[in-house]
Amino acid sequence: MFHTSTPLPTRMAAHSHIKQALVAGGICALALATAAAWSQTTPAPAMGTASASAPADASKLVSADSRMLGNLAQANRAEVEAGKLALEKSQNPDIKKFAQTMVDEHGKALSEIEQLGAAKNVKLPDGVGVMHKAKETALKALSGKTFDNQYVKRVGVGDLESTVKLLQDIQKNGKDADLKALADKMLPTVQSHLEMANQMATQIAAAK
Repeated sequence: MFHTSTPLPTRMAAHSHIKQALVAGGICALALATAAAWSQTTPAPAMGTASASAPADASKLVSADSRMLGNLAQANRAEVEAGKLALEKSQNPDIKKFAQTMVDEHGKALSEIEQLGAAKNVKLPDGVGVMHKAKETALKALSGKTFDNQYVKRVGVGDLESTVKLLQDIQKNGKDADLKALADKMLPTVQSHLEMANQMATQIAAAK
């Protein structure tokens, strides 16, 4: 039998087609491998992940606000502690009435400050601070009219003036809306207490 051989041009064309198919297949395989490697090394962003431009946490205070809230806590706690001392040591009915007002109203204010501190994740100071502690120690050593005079002068007028300035500072420079709202609420009451203290100071001075 005679075998018919494939013409040379036909064999060359077939070889060319096979070569092109192999090259194309290699390119596809390389592309698939690259895509697989990329998916393993570049994780997709997680659902719900905050972006870098997300707003600040509203449940936290900036450092300046935290410091002012801490100072406000100390000021109100100092008024409560000094008021309790005046209730023990003073014999003047007007002084005792004023002191009871300080204990009641500044005690209530302190509770509101502590609630805000807890809501904003701020650890408030436990005591009254070095300055207030020194005044308290000095008052404990006094008695009679001398105590009354110094209590009204140092705590009733001096400390309340400082608290008014602190509240006004919070109103002006505070960043947190809740902190500023608390200052707005407290300021009229503290100003009323300061007016009462100034009146008592005038009466004490006139009685000398």
